[in-house]
Amino acid sequence: MPVQIRKTLLQTETILFEGGRAAPQPSKLFSALAVVKNPWAGRGFVEDLKPEIHAAAPVLGELLTRMIIDAAGSGEAVEAYGKAAVVGLDGETEHASALIHTLRFGNHYRQAVGAKSYLAFCNTRGPANAPVMIPLMDKHDEGRRSHYLTIQTAIPDAPAADEIVVALGASIGGRPHHRIGDRYQDLRDLGQDVANPAGV
Repeated sequence: MPVQIRKTLLQTETILFEGGRAAPQPSKLFSALAVVKNPWAGRGFVEDLKPEIHAAAPVLGELLTRMIIDAAGSGEAVEAYGKAAVVGLDGETEHASALIHTLRFGNHYRQAVGAKSYLAFCNTRGPANAPVMIPLMDKHDEGRRSHYLTIQTAIPDAPAADEIVVALGASIGGRPHHRIGDRYQDLRDLGQDVANPAGV
C-alpha cells in the first residue's frame, strides 16, 4: 500500500541574538515534516513491518530531503542534521521507529548532504500538538559540540491517533556563542583515547 501523506510542513528559524548578544553570523534551523497515515493502524500487533517500511520510507526520505535541500539552498550548506518521528496514540513507538530507522529513509539525506556521521534521532508517541524534537549533530563530526542543537516544533492537528509525523532537521551554523569546547578535549584531559572513547 503506498504511503498516504496528509500534509507537509516546512519551517525556518533564524537566530539573531542569544544571551543578549548579537550572533556573529545568524544561525538557521530548518525542519521538514510529513503527516502520514500509520500503515499499521487498526491491524492489531503486526509481526512483520518490512513491507510497509519498504513502501513508505524511501518516499518519505526523498520528499523530506528535497524540502530541506530546497530550504537550505544546497546539500553542502547543511552543517548539522537529524531526524524524528512521533506516532499517534493508537500506534506503537516501534511504528515511529520503523519509518526513520532504515537506510531506505536516512540514506537519501546522508547522500544529499555528503554526511559521514550518523543521523541523530528521536522517536516518541503522543497526541496532536505533541512536541516534535529533532536533535542535530555535525554531519561530519559527532564530537563537535557547537552543533549539538535541538529543533522543537509541533503541529496543532497531528499526529491524529492513526497517524505518524516524520521529520528531518538541519542547521546552517551552530549555537551562536558556543563556548563549551568539544568532546576530544575532554577525552585528552581525562587521559582517554580519542580514537576509542568508550575504552573497548
